Amino acid sequence: MDDNNSRSLDKYEFTKAMTDYMLGFTEGEIQKLFAYFDVDRSGDIAFDEFIRAIRGPMNAQRKKVVAQVFKKLDRDNSGWIDISDIRGIYVANKHPDVISGKKTEDQILQEFLETFETAHAMRNNEAPNYVVTKEEFDEYYNNISASIDDDSYFQAMMVSAWKLDQAAKPQGTAKPADNDIFGTAARRNAPEA
Repeated sequence: MDDNNSRSLDKYEFTKAMTDYMLGFTEGEIQKLFAYFDVDRSGDIAFDEFIRAIRGPMNAQRKKVVAQVFKKLDRDNSGWIDISDIRGIYVANKHPDVISGKKTEDQILQEFLETFETAHAMRNNEAPNYVVTKEEFDEYYNNISASIDDDSYFQAMMVSAWKLDQAAKPQGTAKPADNDIFGTAARRNAPEA
């Protein structure tokens, strides 16, 4: 299907695949499907866009653990996560760009927050403001969730990455190991399938 090896499908490749696999869609239906999958309106369907559209949003079990993480990060209970909430949770002073003087700790923390805003901004054509709403946080994890088949693995990843099994620490006491937000420890410790 990906004739040009771009790791995405353009409109021509998508239309050709729909026709080649004889799925019975009209030209108009194929165009509507393409528009549905091409969330960012780039003219290409990226693998992540396709998987997210097929898999849909998180189930209740996954939403529950994501809500626990959001609650843990929203240290001032404001309903959003901002730079003051993540200071001490995400330690930026050990970041190579901070050490080399290329960026400040606040710039690294803003980039960290922007990570959670990107998926939502892409769907809603918004610019990042470095304040992560619950909706933005959920959308980020909807995208992560779409590529993880097993609920127990998703749960283990979230618990490990965000240390949900540990009591909350006062601000400023986090260790560099607390930066394992992408679940590498959970993947290392996950039971064999």
